[in-house]
Amino acid sequence: MALKGNLRDFSLHQLLNLINLAHKTGALAVKPEPLSSGANGHTHPAALYFREGRLIHAAFEGKPSRLTDVLVQVGRLTPEQAQAVNVRSRVDTDKELGLLLIQNGYLSQNDIIQGVRGYLLETVYQLFTWAAGDFRFEPNQLPPEERITVPLSLENVILEGNRRQQEWEHLRDEIPDLDVPLRFAERPGTNLRDISLTREQWQVISFINSRNSIKQIGEYLGLDEFQVRRVVYGLKQNGLIEMAQPIRVEPAPPRGPLPGAKLSRGVLLRIIDGIRRR
Repeated sequence: MALKGNLRDFSLHQLLNLINLAHKTGALAVKPEPLSSGANGHTHPAALYFREGRLIHAAFEGKPSRLTDVLVQVGRLTPEQAQAVNVRSRVDTDKELGLLLIQNGYLSQNDIIQGVRGYLLETVYQLFTWAAGDFRFEPNQLPPEERITVPLSLENVILEGNRRQQEWEHLRDEIPDLDVPLRFAERPGTNLRDISLTREQWQVISFINSRNSIKQIGEYLGLDEFQVRRVVYGLKQNGLIEMAQPIRVEPAPPRGPLPGAKLSRGVLLRIIDGIRRR
C-alpha cells in the first residue's frame, strides 16, 4: 500500500527515518508547492529510490539526469568532454557512458562513483529545505535499469540533511529578501589577501549591478535559493558586498543576458592587488 501525505504534516526527516528503520524498498515522489517559501525556488518534483532502507538514486523530474549531465553538474566533467562521449554512445545508458568515459581516459571508475554519489546527496539535501509538498511512497519500485545506483546509509543523510535545514533557516533570516541588488563595499572589512573566493562567488561578483537582483543573478547562474543565499552570505561575511535598497524587477529570461558588474576603480584595484600578492 502506498504511503502519501504532505511534508507539512510528515517531514522528510520522519519519512527517511521510517524507510531506514523498516528497510523499505521503493520510490518516494515529492512535489513541491511553489508558493511556499519552503519550496526553495523549486517547481520540479523529485524522485528518490531506496533498496532495503538505503538510498540508491535521486533526481529532479524534467531535468537532465543521464550520467554525463550529472558529472558535468558536479564538476567532474567538462561540457566538451560530455559532448564528445555522447556522440560516440550508441545506446543511451549510464553504464555505456561510464565505460566510454573510462576508455577515453576522462575519468576512473571511482571518479564516476564519487560524482554520482555527490549528485545524489545534493539532490536529497535540497529536499530538506522544503517546508511543504505532497509526497507518495510506492513500495518495490526501483529506478530505470540504465541508471547507475550508489547505495548510501540514510542515517548519515538524515544527520547532514538536518544540518542543512538549520543552515537554510539561518540564511533566510540573514538574507530574507532576494529581490534586492548588491553593491560592493566601499571599505572591504577583510584583508583581500586573506580571501579565497569560490567559483560561484566569482560568478555572482561578475553580475553585481544596481539593475540585477539577487534572485535574477541566481536564476541566471542556475543556483537555487539556498545556494545563492549561501554564496551572498559568504561574500557579505567577508565584507566585500552590501545589500542595496529593494527594487522592482521583472523576471529575467532563463538564458538571457544580465548587465555585468560595474566596479569602482578603487575596489577593482584592491581586489586585483590582493589576488596578486597571495
